Amino acid sequence: MSDYFTMEDRKADYIYDFGDKWIHKIKLEKIITREDGVTDPICVKGKRASPPEDCGGIWGYEDLIKITADPNHEDHEEMLGWICEDFDPEYFDVKDVCFDDPKKRLRMAFE
Repeated sequence: MSDYFTMEDRKADYIYDFGDKWIHKIKLEKIITREDGVTDPICVKGKRASPPEDCGGIWGYEDLIKITADPNHEDHEEMLGWICEDFDPEYFDVKDVCFDDPKKRLRMAFE
């Protein structure tokens, strides 16, 4: 992580999906003591579920949440069928977060 963050340089922007332009603001809050056997960074806190792929960026995701929350909306059933009925936009669990080596992912993308 020291390649990306320091105590003096704590913030980074990460763009996921250049089409929908999801811009994630990442902030280093603190450095914790390394645990034996843990080599990757770990997430200790977060909010909300990951949006479904190709949902139209921030505005499309906002619409999706409104539509799926309103059973009287004309597109409610269609949207539930697209994302699955058990999707919960408020769900978050740090155990579901995984980190990849960005250099390795870049090499894989262009091999």
